Amino acid sequence: MADHKKKRLTPVQLQYQELAKRHEPPRPLARNFLRAFLVGGVICIIGQAIQEIFIRFFHFTEKTASNPTVAVLILLSVLLTGFGVYDRIAQWAGAGTSVPVTGFANSIASAAIEHRSEGYVLGVGSNMFKLAGSVIVFGVFSAFVIGVIKAIWKMGWQ
Repeated sequence: MADHKKKRLTPVQLQYQELAKRHEPPRPLARNFLRAFLVGGVICIIGQAIQEIFIRFFHFTEKTASNPTVAVLILLSVLLTGFGVYDRIAQWAGAGTSVPVTGFANSIASAAIEHRSEGYVLGVGSNMFKLAGSVIVFGVFSAFVIGVIKAIWKMGWQ
């Protein structure tokens, strides 16, 4: 806990926090790392297999196969989230399921499912894009900054 927060606590509260910290079970870090690594790796292998299918059977190039591969991964993630499977995998694997595309799709689909009782616009739409909005804004801003840096860099070489 931060020092400025500790100053506001009473002595009894500080004693309780120390007691709770002593009785907290140790975290199995090695097991958690291994599970995250394995599940994240399996997700990446599935993505690579999907890309290979697009290349071999649909005659895509490696560059053009990436967009439909991402779309299929998003679709699979949303379907597994809808059926409650993705959450069980995430519970077991932890951070391994937060591979960027599938984890992002899961978080959006979860928010949509959670707030569907509030209606499609105010429930699903607004809550689904609370997370997506910040990611999109920072993604667009990052792309803009990188584009400006690249343009300046190229102007310097001419």
